Amino acid sequence: MYKIVRKKVLNPTVTLMDIEAPMIAKKAEPGQFIILRVDEEGERIPLTVADFDREKGTVTIIFQIVGATTEKLNHKNEGEFIQDFVGPLGVASHTDGLKKVAVVGGGVGCAIAYPIAKKLHNLGCEVHSIVGFRNKDLVILEDEFAAVSDKMSMMTDDGSHGEKGLVTDALRKLIESGEKYDEVIAIGPLVMMKFVTKVTKEFDIPTVVSMNPIMIDGTGMCGGCRLTVGGETKFACVDGPDFDGFLVDFDEAMERSSMYKPFERHKHEETCNLFAKEVK
Repeated sequence: MYKIVRKKVLNPTVTLMDIEAPMIAKKAEPGQFIILRVDEEGERIPLTVADFDREKGTVTIIFQIVGATTEKLNHKNEGEFIQDFVGPLGVASHTDGLKKVAVVGGGVGCAIAYPIAKKLHNLGCEVHSIVGFRNKDLVILEDEFAAVSDKMSMMTDDGSHGEKGLVTDALRKLIESGEKYDEVIAIGPLVMMKFVTKVTKEFDIPTVVSMNPIMIDGTGMCGGCRLTVGGETKFACVDGPDFDGFLVDFDEAMERSSMYKPFERHKHEETCNLFAKEVK
């Protein structure tokens, strides 16, 4: 059992939790993930390590409430426990040797982008962060990004916070103004990462994307997280989650990611109704 030592609501659909897991905190690195179960009968879900504190022995997770399991997890409070918390899994993000990087985060993907930006900053790398959200009510980790960024662009689709536009608009503007990056790291919705790579390919800037497809066992055995990268089948859980953005078949990944959305929505509704009955 793993204790929830902190819970913080970041916006109406996104929650942060610090989980007491000293062995994982000891080894975790940006880019890696964990797999958890809320209770004994719960499904396994992957969540990226959003941060960690080796001294306190805690691992931070940030999740969006989209399905039954995240709804159940969100009903847990500080001092309560979750059943399983396994990791760190996956390959840590490559950060060595990078001198100047643009980190592009979209929506809840910013929870994955932040620890990478933080590590690069701590290594002395010049970090330009570009983060985007649909509107001001959905903004997360703004102060955290600002603290680890030499330049920061805040974008919202409707212009209600920061600058109106897409992250690709801000990225193109920076590149065309003369900024030269060793690498661009893009993390967010698949369609966002697809169009970031379209921009960076124009300028021949190496681009890394973080792929988080459907995962089940997290060890490469089930094949649920398979992707096509450079014409070859890769498994995000053991080969990734970071991949060369120029080689990822985004259209295939987007088609596969939509397969279970109706089922997920149905299970989420069932779980919400169950909690509503319990309250009554």
